[in-house]
Amino acid sequence: MESKKAFFLTVNRVYAFDSVRSALGLAVENHYGNVVFMSSEYPAFSDYITENIDWIRDMEGEVYTTDTESPEGVELKPITLEELGEKMREADFIIPFGLPKQSVAAPPNCS
Repeated sequence: MESKKAFFLTVNRVYAFDSVRSALGLAVENHYGNVVFMSSEYPAFSDYITENIDWIRDMEGEVYTTDTESPEGVELKPITLEELGEKMREADFIIPFGLPKQSVAAPPNCS
């Protein structure tokens, strides 16, 4: 079976951790999972998620951010939209992950 390359485009902070776990799941199945955080509104990442991000990198995937700064607690590779467009041309799958941003603020227990 040929390995596939997938990009998870994450725009909603509620689904940030799920997109990392989904990309890691692909990496474990010998595919290339890449995550792109499209916004800077992410909470501090837990040690569990940081370890998952490191594991994605160990499996030859990458975790990017379109913002100039990484969320607190983790170092993400910055990427411009133009560079992302070039990389996505090589992708087999592009997955917009999560719902669009909500117009109502999340409850305090969700942030």
